[in-house]
Amino acid sequence: MPPVELILIGAGGRGANSYGPYALEYPADARFVAVAEPDAARRTRFAEAHGIPAERRFSDWHELLAQPQFAAGALVTTQDNQHIAPATAAMAAGYDVLLEKPIAPTLAECVQLVRAAEQYGRSLQICHVLRYTNFFTTLHGVLESGRLGDLITVEHRENVAAYHMAHSFVRGNWRNLAQSSPMLLAKCCHDLDILVWNLAQPVVRLSSFGALLHFRPENAPAGAPLRCTAGCPAEAECPFSATAIYLEGIPLRAIHGLPAADQQPLTHAPRSWPFNVVSHDPSYEARLHALQHGPYGRCVYHCDNDVVDQQVVSMELATGTSVVLVMHGHSNEEHRSMRYDGSRATLRARFGRHSEISIYDHRTNRVEQIPLTQSADSHGGGDFGLMRSFVQVLRGEAQARTDARTSLESHMLAFAAEEARLSGRVIDMQAFRAHAEQL
Repeated sequence: MPPVELILIGAGGRGANSYGPYALEYPADARFVAVAEPDAARRTRFAEAHGIPAERRFSDWHELLAQPQFAAGALVTTQDNQHIAPATAAMAAGYDVLLEKPIAPTLAECVQLVRAAEQYGRSLQICHVLRYTNFFTTLHGVLESGRLGDLITVEHRENVAAYHMAHSFVRGNWRNLAQSSPMLLAKCCHDLDILVWNLAQPVVRLSSFGALLHFRPENAPAGAPLRCTAGCPAEAECPFSATAIYLEGIPLRAIHGLPAADQQPLTHAPRSWPFNVVSHDPSYEARLHALQHGPYGRCVYHCDNDVVDQQVVSMELATGTSVVLVMHGHSNEEHRSMRYDGSRATLRARFGRHSEISIYDHRTNRVEQIPLTQSADSHGGGDFGLMRSFVQVLRGEAQARTDARTSLESHMLAFAAEEARLSGRVIDMQAFRAHAEQL
C-alpha cells in the first residue's frame, strides 16, 4: 500500500518538528508532498527534508489550496488565530484535516469550524495528542474498568516549568491574549480533553479563579534593563534569565542530555525546542544576536504579556463528582500530576520525564504499580501516535479516537472558565452550551 500523501500548512515548531518527522521515520505510512509557509527558511528546510519539489512549495496557503486536490490529508499547524481560514478552505477543497490545538481563540470560531466540517463531510481531528500516549491510554483503561469504584473527586494539575512559562507565555507567541488565546485554552485544552474523555460525564457547573501574579513590571529587580543581555544586576540569581536559559542551557541541560556545567555557555545548542525557536542557527553567536534583537531576550518583567500565570477551575459533574483543574507556570519540573479518589480505591499518577500510575486499595491498603511503556518521542509518544491514527483514518483502517464535536466540548469548558474567572460567576454549563449553539 502506498504512503498516504499529505500537505502541510504552517512549517513552524509543531508542524515541522513534531508531526513532520513521522513521515521521515515511517515513509511507508505517510509522505508530505507540499508545504505552505511564509517564512522562506522554514519552508525551504521542511521541503528539502521531505523531498518536496519547488513547484509544490508555497509562501501562502491560498496558492496551495487553489491547486486541484492532490493529497488525501492536510495538516494545519499555523498560529492559533490563523486556524479557521486555512482549515475551512482545506475541507472545502476536499482534504481531511488534522488541526493543531486549540481549534481557535474564540468560541464562535470554534463552533464555526466544527459546523464547517459537518457541512463538508470531512474528518476534522484536533491535535489532542495526550489521548495517543501509552500513559493516558492506560489511565483511561483503569478508569473504564471500574477498578476505583464510583468516582468521588478528581484533581488534575498542569505544572508548567518556570522556564517554559517564561519562554512561551511571557516572551513567546502565547503571551498576549489579543494575539493568541487565553492561557487555559492554549495550554490546558489537552487537560480538559483528557478529563472529558476520562470522566464520560458532562460538567453541569463551573467556577474559576486566576490572575497574572508574578510577571509584572512592579516585580522587576531594581535596575533590571529591558533585555537580559544589557547587563542586568540580578543576572546571577534570576531563574528567568534569557542568557542562562538560551546561552548556557540552564536548566535545560538534563532535559536534552547535556553534561551539567553551571555558567558555561553552549557553543552549539541542540536543534530542538526551545533553542530552535530562538534561532535557526544553533551557534552561540546566532543565539546571542537573537536575544539582543528578538523577543526571547526581553526581561520577563518588561514584556507585553497579559495571560495568567496561575488558574484554578472547579467543576461539578452530572453524577455529583467534583473535579479540580490547577494550571500554573511556576513548577520546578514540567509534568502533569493527578489524583482520582473512588469508592473502592485511589489512583495517583504523574506524567512527565518520569511517569507512573499507582492504585491504592481502600480495603487492603495494597499499592499496585501499573506498568507503563515510556517513550522518548514528543509528548510521551503522543505526536507520533496521533499521526499514526490520522494515517489509519485516511486509509479507512480505523475510526478517529476523537472528533471535532468532542473537542468542542473541552474548548467550551475553557471558554466558560475564562468567563467565570473574569466575571466571578458560577457558570451553568447547560445554558453555556445552548448559547454556543446560537453563535
